[in-house]
Amino acid sequence: MKTDDLVAMLATGALPAPRRAAGRRLALALLAGLPLSFAILFTEYGLRRDLVQAMFWPMFWVKVLFPLCIAAAAFVAVQRLARPGVPVRRAWVGIAAPVLAVWVMAALAWFNAPAEERMPLLMGESWRVCAVSIGLMALPVFAAALLALKGLAPTRPALAGAAAGALAGGVGAAVYALHCMELTAPFLAVWYVSGIGLPVLVGAVLGPRLLRW
Repeated sequence: MKTDDLVAMLATGALPAPRRAAGRRLALALLAGLPLSFAILFTEYGLRRDLVQAMFWPMFWVKVLFPLCIAAAAFVAVQRLARPGVPVRRAWVGIAAPVLAVWVMAALAWFNAPAEERMPLLMGESWRVCAVSIGLMALPVFAAALLALKGLAPTRPALAGAAAGALAGGVGAAVYALHCMELTAPFLAVWYVSGIGLPVLVGAVLGPRLLRW
């Protein structure tokens, strides 16, 4: 069979992919993984006892919203990386900007605090479990996002895996924030960012292995 005949045969009946197919698939992955993240929260951790009162504190919303902003930007990045030839554009900036904002807040809090108060601001009472807990709550969304990407067409699998990790890490951190009692910017800048970074690194490593065509 000639090459032209083979190409014509393979193209027979081919239809364009539905518009926004990647976005819909990733949204379904998020809807599948998020309830499992909340299930981990409720069964293994529980909500913080003063959650209603904490909702009136600005730092509580910083703790919840900065990872959600990362997740939103990562969702856009994953959609674009799931399609060949689509540039990511400013989605990376959207992922990095909340992290930079928290680091600036942390630096201001650190240098304005008395020397004896700096380490408590940084370590809090839960530094040993924070990053691992965020990674655990990110796991369902991470697995669902990788599964969704597997059915799409990422040509940059390491970046796609890293973006899926940022999406999952942001969601996991926001869910964990409903349990976490810490409210200082230095703590968030180190331990929350580390927890979000964990699935990013895992995604970058696994992407070339799991998302290869």
